[in-house]
Amino acid sequence: MNFSRLIRHLLTPSWQIKRAFPAATLLAIEKAIEACESTHVGELRFVVEGALDGTPLWRGQSARERAIDLFSQLRIWDTEHNCGVLIYILLAEHRVEIVADRGIHACCDPHEWSVVCRDMEAKFTIGEFQVGSLQGINAISRMLSQHFPARHHGCNELPNDPVVC
Repeated sequence: MNFSRLIRHLLTPSWQIKRAFPAATLLAIEKAIEACESTHVGELRFVVEGALDGTPLWRGQSARERAIDLFSQLRIWDTEHNCGVLIYILLAEHRVEIVADRGIHACCDPHEWSVVCRDMEAKFTIGEFQVGSLQGINAISRMLSQHFPARHHGCNELPNDPVVC
């Protein structure tokens, strides 16, 4: 068990999420997702978690493993074209993870996802949470538009509003 990680998570206050992602930022993220989804068939979900607690923390669950758990819990995999994408932020570690459903994962280079994550993390490190989030959403949207251009399917399978844990 990594005690410095444990302390960092236990000492991350819940108000830190509201400071980094105030209501106006969450609304801007929701609107960006809505606008971007009109250019491709992908479905984006955005999740911000302040810190791990309980079992995930004690088990030493990584940000990647937690993102995969949330991908499943939020049923992001449950889209008609297997086109769900999760953007997961773990504030205590300033980590960003992207999990893509199998339909998208098969066509997109994992290195591209990693670049988007590191770019978002760089913005978060200097406190630019809204800018980093919107740039990340737009970068993912450009990738999805290239591989999965919009077809008129007329439904939004997943909610666009960010999830705050």
